[in-house]
Amino acid sequence: MKAQRNGARHLHGFDATMHSLQEGQKTIFVVDDDPSMLQAVERLLEAFGWRIRIFEGAEPLLESGDAESASCFVFDIHLPDISGFELWAQLAKEGIERPVVFITAHDHLASRLLAEQLGAAAYFAKPFSGRSLVSAIEKAVRKGYTR
Repeated sequence: MKAQRNGARHLHGFDATMHSLQEGQKTIFVVDDDPSMLQAVERLLEAFGWRIRIFEGAEPLLESGDAESASCFVFDIHLPDISGFELWAQLAKEGIERPVVFITAHDHLASRLLAEQLGAAAYFAKPFSGRSLVSAIEKAVRKGYTR
C-alpha cells in the first residue's frame, strides 16, 4: 500500500521521508537467489530513496567488480554458489568492508550466533517486516562499518 503524502511515502503503516539524495545517494547491494524476494526488497528500498543493485548470487556480485560502491549489503545466507557469510568474508579479504544485513529462510541459532560474531548489522528470518529491514539499513549506513 503506497500513497504519496507531503513529500513522504506511506508504506505498510509508516511514513518514510525521502533521504536527501542530492548529497550522495546511498547504494544498497542485495544478493538473494529468490527473484520475488529481490523484487520486493528492491521496491521497498527504492521507495526510501536508495539506489539498489540486485544480484541472484554471489558470483554475479563478485564478477561485477563494483562492490566497492555499496554503502551496505543485504545478503541471503543460503545462496547457490557460496553462502552469504562466505561472500562477506571474501569481500573483506579484498578490502571491501561495508555493513551487512543477513536474511534467511532457514533460521538456525547457529546462523544467528555466527552473524552476531561476524559483526553483522542485523539478521532477519524470512518473512521479516519491511520496517525492520529499513531501520537496520538506515542504522548501518549512518553508523558505517564496524566489526
